[in-house]
Amino acid sequence: MNNLNQINLLLRFLLEVAALIFIGLFAWSHFNGFLRYVLTLVLPILAMLIWTVFAVPNDPSRSGQTVIAVNGVIRLIIELLIFAIAVAAIYFSDLKTVSIIFFCLIILHYIALVERIKWLLNQ
Repeated sequence: MNNLNQINLLLRFLLEVAALIFIGLFAWSHFNGFLRYVLTLVLPILAMLIWTVFAVPNDPSRSGQTVIAVNGVIRLIIELLIFAIAVAAIYFSDLKTVSIIFFCLIILHYIALVERIKWLLNQ
């Protein structure tokens, strides 16, 4: 079980990194000029900050520390919203197959983490 948990944590990390890349790719492919460069950097950084700053205290999947404490439902909404934005970003960047695969991996990840979802909903 511990090995499966480590694999799922690796999948989670890769999904988070991919989400940031996809958000940046969307900005790069949909904007021109100076705004292209600014949004390609700013949008993923903004998503990363939101992901990092808003957390549930004592979350076992994190260090347990947080800058801004939120309840589990809010945290789950934040996670799902960032992933949904990333799926939409890659979909509208004309990479529909990649977006479907990414979406399926997110679903698989949350199915494997059903205990964490239960924990978040009880916080």
